[in-house]
Amino acid sequence: MAKWHDARPDLDVSPQGVIGRLHRLAARLTEELVAVYGEFGLGEGEFDILATLRREGAPYEMTPGDLANWTMVSSGAVTKRVDRCVEQGWVTRRVSDDDARGRVIGLTDAGREVIDRAFEAHMANEHRLVGMLSDADRARLTRTLESWGRALGD
Repeated sequence: MAKWHDARPDLDVSPQGVIGRLHRLAARLTEELVAVYGEFGLGEGEFDILATLRREGAPYEMTPGDLANWTMVSSGAVTKRVDRCVEQGWVTRRVSDDDARGRVIGLTDAGREVIDRAFEAHMANEHRLVGMLSDADRARLTRTLESWGRALGD
């Protein structure tokens, strides 16, 4: 920021103090999260697919379109993630009962077992990470991020 201030003293570069720190923090948090997923043979994409199906509840099935909406990725990304999960035996892909053109992705027993163990470790990891903040800081940050998200239309 100081170098930008020197190079362009006519601009207020103070937003970089927030945005840049958020980007760096997000990258570090992702590293911390992905490391735990890896302990279970999962990448970030596989974790998202399995976790989304698991929290859906029995019978732990969703259409690829619904998976795309809930995981906030493209249908192509869902296809690649589901393919990897099928290869591992964590999910199945079948024809929809309602529409022969549609597909349904379902969590297998093996998939449920791995996501249950991975999610327990994930939550312990998230508790560890936010535990680096005081309760007051955590509450303040939560409110600030919620407010900012609403302002951005999130």
